[in-house]
Amino acid sequence: MIRAAVRVGVLFSGGKDSCMAYYRARGYHDVVCLIALVSKNRESYMFHVPNIDVTRLQAEAMGVPLLQKITEGEREKELDDLRDVLALAKDRFCIEGVVTGAIMSVYQASRIQKICHQLKLWCFNPLWLSDQIELLKEILEVGLVVIVSGVFAFPLDDRYLGKVIDQKVVEDLAMFKCRYGVNPAGEGGEMETTVIDAPFFRKRIEVTRYQVEYKSYSGTYSILEARLVEK
Repeated sequence: MIRAAVRVGVLFSGGKDSCMAYYRARGYHDVVCLIALVSKNRESYMFHVPNIDVTRLQAEAMGVPLLQKITEGEREKELDDLRDVLALAKDRFCIEGVVTGAIMSVYQASRIQKICHQLKLWCFNPLWLSDQIELLKEILEVGLVVIVSGVFAFPLDDRYLGKVIDQKVVEDLAMFKCRYGVNPAGEGGEMETTVIDAPFFRKRIEVTRYQVEYKSYSGTYSILEARLVEK
């Protein structure tokens, strides 16, 4: 059951799932801020890392205030930083609930829900248990332009880094799921993404300088410089 419209903040990584969560949530609720945790730990258990700094440009393109907090990314301790920034969002923007892009990660969802309960905030997971291939197809239908910013599992290799997710990539991911058990949404850590345009962006993001690092089915496409340009 969907609640009556409430003021919500979106836990925002700038990847496809948090953008889709925002897209769905805004249809029912008043999204008053985006909330991003910037982890110093590239192996963070909780938070998206590649290109997290791009959330500033995305928030500007969306016209939504952004709260960022740096975390050392230590397992479990990073949850204290999440609690602090959610408490700040509640105080500063009077949020009543928190939106997440969780699809099937009980590890992430349960910890966020526990913190929300402590802060007396409603936790809304609009993508929860979505069919992952159908979700990827919906992302294309909605018009999100998504690039692969990290690959961390066989058979995803450097050919995918920086690549826009299109119908062919969705077909590849569906095949990899069947053959190798790859989570096509990347929620098992196999893949990270960055959204550079969306129907709710007033301007699109143009990448002007980037760096690719890759070795043995693990690599990143790091955006070093980017700007907003007219569509």
